[in-house]
Amino acid sequence: MTESIDIPETDDALLGECEVQTFRAGGPGGQHQNVTDSAVRLKHLPTGLTVTCRAQRSQYLNKMDALRRLRLKLKKLSEPPPPPRRATRPSRAAKERRLAEKARRGVAKRLRRPPSADD
Repeated sequence: MTESIDIPETDDALLGECEVQTFRAGGPGGQHQNVTDSAVRLKHLPTGLTVTCRAQRSQYLNKMDALRRLRLKLKKLSEPPPPPRRATRPSRAAKERRLAEKARRGVAKRLRRPPSADD
């Protein structure tokens, strides 16, 4: 995406642009996790990005962590894409080093074999 995304400075302003859902976290964590809606899912309405956090037992801490993750995703989305990679070939010296290492390894493996019956 080449257009710049306007990221609000405050958490309250960013939360204003989001749809907030809370739900039970599930998974390991015991009885406390089974009865509280501590997991948070934020959907950034202008971009459609979704972030989920269920790491903490506290809904507030999960919301703060989700906001931090959303900010990181929005910053990454607004950055220009990296330049395309150019294909390169290994040099002749690199090929020779690789073949010499393979030959050395083959000799070492041959020396590990038990002696044959005709020796």
